[in-house]
Amino acid sequence: MPAGVVDAAAKGVRLERHAAGAAVLLRRASGAKQLVSASSHLLFRATVLATLALVVLFAVHYPSLLSRSFSLSAAPSSGSPSAARSRSSHRSLLGSGASYGGAAWEREVRRSATPRRDGGLSVLVTGAAGFVGAHCSLALRGRGDGVLGLDNFNAYYDPALKRARQRLLASRGVVVLDADINDAALLERLFAAASFTHVLHLAAQAGVRYAMQAPQTYVASNVAGLVSLFEVAAKHADPQPAIVWASSSSVYGLNTDAPFSEEHRTDRPASLYAATKKAGEAIAHAYNHIYGLSITGLRFFTVYGPWGRPDMAYFSFARSIVAGEPITLFRTADGADARRDFTYIDDIVKGCLGALDTAGKSTGSKSGKKRGPAPLRVYNLGNTSPVPVTRMVAILEKLLGKKANKRVVTMPSNGDVPFTHANVTHAARDFGYRPATSLEAGLRHFVDWFVQYYKLDIKGSNVLAGKTTKRKSMAMSAAS
Repeated sequence: MPAGVVDAAAKGVRLERHAAGAAVLLRRASGAKQLVSASSHLLFRATVLATLALVVLFAVHYPSLLSRSFSLSAAPSSGSPSAARSRSSHRSLLGSGASYGGAAWEREVRRSATPRRDGGLSVLVTGAAGFVGAHCSLALRGRGDGVLGLDNFNAYYDPALKRARQRLLASRGVVVLDADINDAALLERLFAAASFTHVLHLAAQAGVRYAMQAPQTYVASNVAGLVSLFEVAAKHADPQPAIVWASSSSVYGLNTDAPFSEEHRTDRPASLYAATKKAGEAIAHAYNHIYGLSITGLRFFTVYGPWGRPDMAYFSFARSIVAGEPITLFRTADGADARRDFTYIDDIVKGCLGALDTAGKSTGSKSGKKRGPAPLRVYNLGNTSPVPVTRMVAILEKLLGKKANKRVVTMPSNGDVPFTHANVTHAARDFGYRPATSLEAGLRHFVDWFVQYYKLDIKGSNVLAGKTTKRKSMAMSAAS
């Protein structure tokens, strides 16, 4: 056979083999594609199922965050007729989900924000269902100012207490919207609906020790939330309002000079909470300088009284004493008792209203042009008389008619400081701030409210001794 024919035959055999191999590879590739496709479908389904599982777990463990993010219309927790009216009103005003606006909504916002006296203020109060916010809103409304409240009703402490404050405010004609200060779109709608002359910004994540557990919540509320409010007030309000906001005595941190003065160092915070408040004061300086916002910061010193915060020592101690549970008292490393400048809520309210009344006008505009410098102020609001925490406990024991089960430990390095002491000279000079309530008198008002609100039956104590006060009657009407 000729050599050329043999070579051709051999090449043909090799080509057939290559073709067969290629066919096998194609079949394998096709199978691999099918396998990858099936795997992709399985992976997609697994991802969807995992996401749904995470959403369910998130909803179970963090319902307050979901409601805050997606709902602006949570209803009061009471089944009373007044609560039902409030529930219906808020649903009709705010709509469902994250919707808001409309003619009825704007009418109700303007109604609540409109002053009832000549020359009255129109004040947006953030954190209005909080301790200080509720008291300030009542005082402003009581003297004829317009007040619109805003609160996100988070679960840092029992939201039922915040809802009770909301119902009390509703009974006085003050609307408190269920919303968050980080919702810039809502803030813009509010400033478009009502011409607020002032903002009293009290919304914040409070608490020194909780910052070690949930640091991001402090940044979100005390830093991002403050910027959100300043942004809208500077760029969307016409005219710009004057802003009074709550800083904190915690900014003094590791300062050892006493009494604490506004001129003292505030660059050594002892807690993340204090650091966020100090950051807020720096942010206020920037917005005042750039946009001409009139801004006043108030450094509160250990506020206490009726309708207070359950996480505060005096409140939690009262509950523990009644329940027969132990309380923990701190002492410094050298054995000294911790001391606090306890300041009664009525004195704080007078300071807040004084700051609002004397706040100068903002000088900026929506166009970004500034007519000149605007006021930038900061004040201490305290009682000027530090008291050992052990003395506060002794007063509670007397009022509740029961001894506390005390556990004394050395103060940990978790953000607490050994003492606070306010110098209020500047506030006294500029708006007549003069605290007038002793710790004994203030704690009696608190215990009267505490017993009535929680419907306690404390036999053998002198809790309700003495004359019925205006403060007590207000608490009883709100708790019933």
